[in-house]
Amino acid sequence: MSKVALVTGGMGGIGTAICRQLAQQGFKVATTYSRAGREQAWLDEQAAAGFTFHAYECDVSDYEACSKMAAQIRAELGEVDVLVNNAGITKDATFKRMDKTNWDAVIRTNLDSLFNVSKQFVDGMADRGWGRVINISSINGQKGQFGQTNYSAAKAGMHGFTMALAQEVAKKGVTVNTISPGYIATDMVMAVPEDVRNKIIAGIPAGRLGKPEEIAGLIGYLVSDVAGFMTGANLAINGGQHMC
Repeated sequence: MSKVALVTGGMGGIGTAICRQLAQQGFKVATTYSRAGREQAWLDEQAAAGFTFHAYECDVSDYEACSKMAAQIRAELGEVDVLVNNAGITKDATFKRMDKTNWDAVIRTNLDSLFNVSKQFVDGMADRGWGRVINISSINGQKGQFGQTNYSAAKAGMHGFTMALAQEVAKKGVTVNTISPGYIATDMVMAVPEDVRNKIIAGIPAGRLGKPEEIAGLIGYLVSDVAGFMTGANLAINGGQHMC
């Protein structure tokens, strides 16, 4: 019977690539979306490309919504074996101009969501003796970024969560890892003015933006059986832009 994978926020550029990678590895793949309206078009687009996914509306910053989502997935697909915490938002401003509303929104969506979603599934993984949790952080959680105190704090906090949880469940056959992507050629990044984008690329030793499929390929390894000895790691995939 196929294992089940859940990718939160899976309808963006990186999320879609992750969903497709997991499907190609034989998982039944579910994803979440926060606002109704575009999910059917995305599902239809994926179906036309040969992928059958399952989508669930869920505000990952709301614990009760996550509990409801988890119950729906169990009823329709079965227990979740792989969790990719990918959902995230930005509300950028310098600290001087940042207000409490935008601080809270980013922390709740990008960091609190790790507890809200992981809490629904990790105990079950441990009880069954196998599981994979992958938290999608950011290069800016490693080095910081001007105008992103909220985002950088949340993304750095993700790896603290990873390291602590990894220690708790390692003996249960469950791995927990962080991936910290650099600048990836998603629609959002490609919408940046070309001159700004060129300045970004100039700061990347590899001389290019990353591809969503490269992030997905790394996840493909982490969810495999041969990755059982890797846990608590923060894997940078940024073209050499930040090395630590």
